[in-house]
Amino acid sequence: MQPVPKEGATDRADAEHTTCAGAGMPLTARVLFAVVNAQGVLVRGLGAATANRLGTGMYQVVFDQDVTGASCVGTVGLSGSIGLAPTGQITVAGRTGIPNAVFVTTHDSAGVSADRPFHLAVLS
Repeated sequence: MQPVPKEGATDRADAEHTTCAGAGMPLTARVLFAVVNAQGVLVRGLGAATANRLGTGMYQVVFDQDVTGASCVGTVGLSGSIGLAPTGQITVAGRTGIPNAVFVTTHDSAGVSADRPFHLAVLS
């Protein structure tokens, strides 16, 4: 349960101004996503064209548009709807040399490269 805001917190929050108003997403922005199994197969997605496993714990997800200026978020997660996702870690980055792709690495809970299913969201 969240703590109750202290007195005056709402007024202070209402008075705040964003410092990144000019850096927001354009009106043409899209939310893209991919769900990929541990073998690198694209299970489902929106705007996702293909996915493949490049090596142990290394994947490439290709989208139908340039994502070089996008924000990417990934999480280890099941590609189906039954069971529990394996424990692990994930990192995401733009794919070197391929402007419409994202490079994903997955690791076990000890930080060792390991194949893991994952969910990837791209705000482009």
